[in-house]
Amino acid sequence: MQHKLLVLVSTPAYSRLNGPLVYLSDQTLPPGTLVRVPLGARETLGLVWPGDIPASAAEEATKLRPVLEALDHIGPLTAHWMELMGFAAAYYQRSVGEFALGSLPPQLRDLSNLQLERKLNKRAKRASNTEAPAPANLQVPAPTPEQALVLQRLSAEQGPFVLHGNTGSGKTEVYLRRAAEVLAQDAQAQVLMLVPEINLTPQLEDRVRQRFTHLGDDAIVSMHSGMTPAQRLNSWLSAHTGQARLVLGTRLAVLSSIPHLKLIVVDEEHDPSYKQQEGARYSARDLAVYRGQLQHAQVILGSATPSLESWHHSRAAIAGEAAPRYIRLSMPSRVGSASLPQLRRVDMGQQPRKTLVSAPLLAAMRERITRREQVLVLLNRRGYAPVLHCHACGWKSECPHCSAYRVFHKSDRSLRCHHCSLTQSVPRACPACGNQDIGALGHGTERIEEHLAELLQDMQRPDGLPLRIARIDADSTRGKGELVRQLAEVHDGDVDLLVGTQMVAKGHDFRRVTLVAALNPDGALFSADFRAPERLFALLLQAAGRAGRDAALTRDQACEMWVQTFHPTHPLFESLKQHDFAGFAEQQLTERQQAGLPPFSFQALLRAEARTQEAAHGFLNAAKLSGEDWLQAQSMAVTVYPAVPMSLQRVADVERSQMLVESHSRRALQMFLSHWQQDLQDLRSQHKAVIRWAIDVDPLVI
Repeated sequence: MQHKLLVLVSTPAYSRLNGPLVYLSDQTLPPGTLVRVPLGARETLGLVWPGDIPASAAEEATKLRPVLEALDHIGPLTAHWMELMGFAAAYYQRSVGEFALGSLPPQLRDLSNLQLERKLNKRAKRASNTEAPAPANLQVPAPTPEQALVLQRLSAEQGPFVLHGNTGSGKTEVYLRRAAEVLAQDAQAQVLMLVPEINLTPQLEDRVRQRFTHLGDDAIVSMHSGMTPAQRLNSWLSAHTGQARLVLGTRLAVLSSIPHLKLIVVDEEHDPSYKQQEGARYSARDLAVYRGQLQHAQVILGSATPSLESWHHSRAAIAGEAAPRYIRLSMPSRVGSASLPQLRRVDMGQQPRKTLVSAPLLAAMRERITRREQVLVLLNRRGYAPVLHCHACGWKSECPHCSAYRVFHKSDRSLRCHHCSLTQSVPRACPACGNQDIGALGHGTERIEEHLAELLQDMQRPDGLPLRIARIDADSTRGKGELVRQLAEVHDGDVDLLVGTQMVAKGHDFRRVTLVAALNPDGALFSADFRAPERLFALLLQAAGRAGRDAALTRDQACEMWVQTFHPTHPLFESLKQHDFAGFAEQQLTERQQAGLPPFSFQALLRAEARTQEAAHGFLNAAKLSGEDWLQAQSMAVTVYPAVPMSLQRVADVERSQMLVESHSRRALQMFLSHWQQDLQDLRSQHKAVIRWAIDVDPLVI
């Protein structure tokens, strides 16, 4: 007997196949079963989906195609997981197949049922031959009074929680203790810990493995895009079968199958890396909160600088207003006697022209290095210089395919576009006029590294060797294992001065760093992006937190944060000096409320890409007219703004344009976007010059 099944396949939202398809099967398969099905001329991975078979399927029974095979050696995905996928797809305006199938490990799409059976048998055999680990004899420090109070609240209340803890206050220790409590209460319980970037995963995994040695190596897995397909599949299977009790990962881990999830930790919850910027543009932080509600799992959002949305939603209850969504917990003090760094500002307007490192900052660096302490220099721009420039004719190193400049990298004498990856050798003379005197404009981490080496060339280490200056950015850590190796050298004290981008500004526990210097942070102070001050404050406060984490420091070794700026009296730096995140957040929220910006309104972007701006604008303007007609008929308070080019207008010869949609009602915005989808699909067939379009809900960059 043939059974009709609804099966999801991975198709983009703008295609006509954005829902489940009907297939025939010789057996009844429960929802959540992975299957292989034909789609056009190819085979693809599918997922049996719950729901009613449409009436039209009975009339087209002769056209229905059969399921090729069921991957029945893998247990069905849970109803909670499928509900999460359905919500995410609806909220972020993507197809549910794109979300559900895209969240599965890539190797599942290629393995046959027989290959998968062999792989699972090997895993089972290895697990049966593994001896139970001996009980751990780990000396765990007693919690501080602040940590103890927070843990007491976590045990007594469900949350969700926003844990606002200063850098060095021991938030990770709270996560580990709470995870231990949850795992001890339920023999099947699973814990998910999220970090914003891959480079933070190894050190978290080391701490977790040290603390939970008694669970065994197979009970702790990582999930991130830097893993091989085989590693991703093994970790996913461990989590799906319940063998993994602790799952660590980046944003993609929030979509994994974790059936017995009881605790979700989102560390550095403010970080923009939790928002996917390509394909299905979801927020892992927000989905973590929703998933916690679905699976009755406790959620902890931790940060020294919570996002303003999370801060607002955890405010104290006010009479006449809706109850806050989150419970705010605070840990303002550092562990032990360690103090927060003192802020020192250098007015670059008073320094000689073209000064890269001011004399007072250089003297402070020398003093620290002489005492065998470490210095961290933060410059959030990689390469040697952002632009090469001809003084004779004005030529600049523009990328021929993007509306951006190619960056000069001195290490390999190349010009690289960081957007389309075009790489060319540095010309011997100006391509426009032949002038051989081409200069570098601006400075990146390579140039600062070279400049500091020149300024400090007279200094030596106690063993007589030259000073060791290291650089950590996306270029220096490109090789496999390079980041782990370089971070180990910093932790071991082999590096005296570290130059880096935001990669080293958050999450790392550098015990020997006592001075942090931020160079050229002014760009974000007057940006058109309303989130720029929030991101800058978070970056600087997080960077400052890398200093003085060793409680054994004496008063003479008090840690410092130096900021070189042309605007030393700016209110942002005043709040930074006081480590007053609460005051900064309230000031920013007041401004946003007056301007009607998030979190007091809700936004989405419609983006279009085409070979010309005219084509992209034509599609967006037609969409605007269509949408406004419907809004007027529905009397719905949603504003559709005119189309404008994106800030980076052209990438890889593709012109990009966007349109902002805004409302003070999340429900109204979602209703409009859901209706608009059909109009956009119809318009796509009329505007064939448009390469692709996408909706970005709750965008972080406008």
